[in-house]
Amino acid sequence: MNPTAPNHSASGQVTFLGAGPGDPGLLTLRAVEALASADVLIADPPVLDVVRVHARAHVDTPQASADEASIPAGVPALRDTANLVMAAARAGKRVVRAVAGDPGLDGNVAGEMLACAAEGIVFEVVPGIAAAVGVPAYAGVPLRDAQGTDVRFIDARTADDRCWSEVGASDATAVVSTTLDSVAAAAGELVTAGRKPDTPLSVTVAGTTTRQRTWTATLGSVAQVLKSAKVLPSPDGGQPVIAVVGERCAAAQREQLSWFESKPLFGWRVLVPRTKEQAASLSDQLVSYGAVPHEVPTIAVEPPRTPQQMERAVKGLVTGRYEWIAFTSVNAVKAVREKFEEYGLDARAFAGIKVAAVGEQTAKALVAFGVKPDLVPSGEQSAAGLLEDWPPYDPVFDPIDRVFLPRADIATETLVAGLIELGWEVDDVTAYRTVRASPPPAETREAIKGGGFDAVLFTSSSTVRNLVGIAGKPHNVTVIACIGPATAKTAEEHGLRVDVMSPEPSVHKLAEALADFGAARRDAAMEAGDPVTRPSERRPGSRRRARS
Repeated sequence: MNPTAPNHSASGQVTFLGAGPGDPGLLTLRAVEALASADVLIADPPVLDVVRVHARAHVDTPQASADEASIPAGVPALRDTANLVMAAARAGKRVVRAVAGDPGLDGNVAGEMLACAAEGIVFEVVPGIAAAVGVPAYAGVPLRDAQGTDVRFIDARTADDRCWSEVGASDATAVVSTTLDSVAAAAGELVTAGRKPDTPLSVTVAGTTTRQRTWTATLGSVAQVLKSAKVLPSPDGGQPVIAVVGERCAAAQREQLSWFESKPLFGWRVLVPRTKEQAASLSDQLVSYGAVPHEVPTIAVEPPRTPQQMERAVKGLVTGRYEWIAFTSVNAVKAVREKFEEYGLDARAFAGIKVAAVGEQTAKALVAFGVKPDLVPSGEQSAAGLLEDWPPYDPVFDPIDRVFLPRADIATETLVAGLIELGWEVDDVTAYRTVRASPPPAETREAIKGGGFDAVLFTSSSTVRNLVGIAGKPHNVTVIACIGPATAKTAEEHGLRVDVMSPEPSVHKLAEALADFGAARRDAAMEAGDPVTRPSERRPGSRRRARS
């Protein structure tokens, strides 16, 4: 037997994975698959949060020592990270080694791959989007034009005179990886090497994230532009940036091509007073507008004080007491499902019973339970919308005239009254109680009261009362958005000025209304020649009061 041949049974395997430049949405499908099966996750600190959400709950995440960053480039010794990778692989673990950008462009990762190969450890490479390509795309700066401009990539931190001379002597688009405090020096190198001082240039920091910021200038003016923007000198001067230089790289057209930073709520921290489960689709919608949603539950769900009513209703469901069951929330689905499991029942108990769901999220919860709803509102997703599509009782076609309605203890009577008017008998059953949630962490409470959030979405009067009760009143700079007049009235009673009102009682229309507000605010600032800022970036000293 060859003593140097790989021993696949004794060792684990390593996946060298590119996490992209920062946007979690840029992870590839293969990257997500690899993360889901990892025993050990070893990630560069800037991308740890990006990849950890796709790993198993209890994945091991050892970190290299802080001193590793001080090892000079080009030193051929194994770094601490490489030692962690090798130790885990020798122990038979499935290791994911995640790096920012693409692993093929990381010289240290190349050394780790060679170490695996030398020991016969199986490894694979999952490419990622390199920052030098992804960041300009998010900044609205195409690297090539219709004539097929040449593109040259240069790392200012390791480039020598020959590199600068080659790039400076050409008319190719230059993509320069550097740091914020070294951009002006890199621009000077290109001018010295032959580029004209009036050559257009864009500089992007924190690219592909909601902290992204881009400046346009020329090689000769970039130092003054950054100084005027109060960027330099700065504690963040060492932040990595991507600079794109060239006459034909469309930097001059960035205002028309800036699709990411021009989103209506770009970078806004939006407080959503709901649980993650309740806010899933709403948060996704806010992300599509460029916002950073932060869910804070204002209510907690508890079982009913007396379970007998719910128990009788579930037994009646099995024995054929009902023609319909109507679910008005995800929590109602959860409550019935838990009661089914308590009795050893499953979705087959719904056979022969028509099932209604108040909206898409409730319908999804039912499908996850194994039940496809027969009725979901075609219009507004609310009790009123459900009643619009609910058929009247017909003794010819409906052998049973009774509806089972499991819901919260504080639910309104809209649906019950409407069903009775349509000729149905309703068993209105308390399936769960809603109580005020525990206060959020101190950091979140301080952000709410101190102006750390740009906006808050209030979806009911109870969310207003409960949020103020558990966390305090939102700061006067925070944009207040309400789902309807009753919610707005409650907000005003608590001393808040309502800035945005949804045109319809829908959480998605409310998010749209906030996006329209943000877009109008942005347009007004640009028309006035003012910088585009978030509400939290303006903090007047006095708190605002509700309009009288």
